[in-house]
Amino acid sequence: MDDVAPRPGSFWIRAVGFGVDVLVIMLAQSLLGVLAARRWGVDVDRSSTLQGAVVFFTLLFAVLYPTVLHTLTGQTVGKLLVGVRVVATDGGLLPPGAAFLRAVVAWLALPFLLGLGHVIAGLRKDKRALHDLLAGSRVDRVPSPRRAAAPASPPPAAVPPPSGSQPL
Repeated sequence: MDDVAPRPGSFWIRAVGFGVDVLVIMLAQSLLGVLAARRWGVDVDRSSTLQGAVVFFTLLFAVLYPTVLHTLTGQTVGKLLVGVRVVATDGGLLPPGAAFLRAVVAWLALPFLLGLGHVIAGLRKDKRALHDLLAGSRVDRVPSPRRAAAPASPPPAAVPPPSGSQPL
């Protein structure tokens, strides 16, 4: 295996992956609303109790979704699609506590720091955001699978001169 230094995931690549993950979370929220409406037969938009429950479970999902997937594989759906992976600074998978801390700080940094915790990734050479610095993680680009080298074709065989001809 080659010892190639990992390339950090750029700010914009990470932003696109985060956008995809937000869509996944919105889908989960919609499904929670539909399930709640079917279970209790009440319009979720008209019931503040059900709205609160859907919001609570959406927030829970928004934290557990990256925590579990970063612990198990290093990638959420968004990170998988854009080709990046969250790893510990030593290159291994994040432990559950660090993945949880990373997820909580990432979500809290959006409203409380106006997204500046995420912007840090665009300003640093190693592309680590505030949540990466606190959790001891980094986001690396996933190397594309190496293309299998096509087997070299044998050199063309020398064609013998026709019989009965004289060499020049």
